[in-house]
Amino acid sequence: MISVIISKENIENEIIEIIDKNDINHLKNAFRIKVGEIIRAVDGEYEYICEVLSIEKKLIEAKILEKIEDRFSTKVQIDAAIGILKNDKMDLTIQKLTEIGVTRIIPLLTKRGIAKITEKKDKWDLIVKEATKQCQAVKLVEIEEPKKLQELDFSSYDLGIVPYECEDENSLRNTLNRLEVKPKRVLYIIGPEGGFEAEEIEFLKEKGVTPVSLGKRILRAETASIIVGGILVNEY
Repeated sequence: MISVIISKENIENEIIEIIDKNDINHLKNAFRIKVGEIIRAVDGEYEYICEVLSIEKKLIEAKILEKIEDRFSTKVQIDAAIGILKNDKMDLTIQKLTEIGVTRIIPLLTKRGIAKITEKKDKWDLIVKEATKQCQAVKLVEIEEPKKLQELDFSSYDLGIVPYECEDENSLRNTLNRLEVKPKRVLYIIGPEGGFEAEEIEFLKEKGVTPVSLGKRILRAETASIIVGGILVNEY
């Protein structure tokens, strides 16, 4: 079903107003919707099944037929802190983590990071929006401003893990199996293309983050990001 993302301010008296010009253009020209067709809208909390009432140049109105609570978000908050990757690799990672269902993405400024960026790209928010529509999610993934490791709020998480190529005893699966209580907030941390320096891993260990192995193969950062995110979302 065709999906659009709206704000609660766009809803009044069971009528949804679609005013974003990109959404209007997409619905009219790409999907060629007509009055009477059924579309889906989400506002970050609910999804709405709607019937299109009118199509104008700068406004599409739709009547809410059904309001449904979010069925797609995980109850456990799963945040991914990712060492900033080069252009298309970061874009791919953000797209796939949105599809998987992580809660928040924190771009990391690390010592070995190759990509240099000091502020969030608007393109990342657009990638999240389009991936949210594609995978039929309800809640948008939040992308924070880039942070250094030292700026992460480790105390707010019940579980922190970091895949590390030099870790050969403690696997991700064993770490999860040993937990006696299901965590409510999980943070996993992935290094950049150049990996983490030993002192960065030591810093993370001091903050209570557990290094884990993902197997004998050395994975690309974007691959590790997607695999760990998928395992955690499936687990919780």
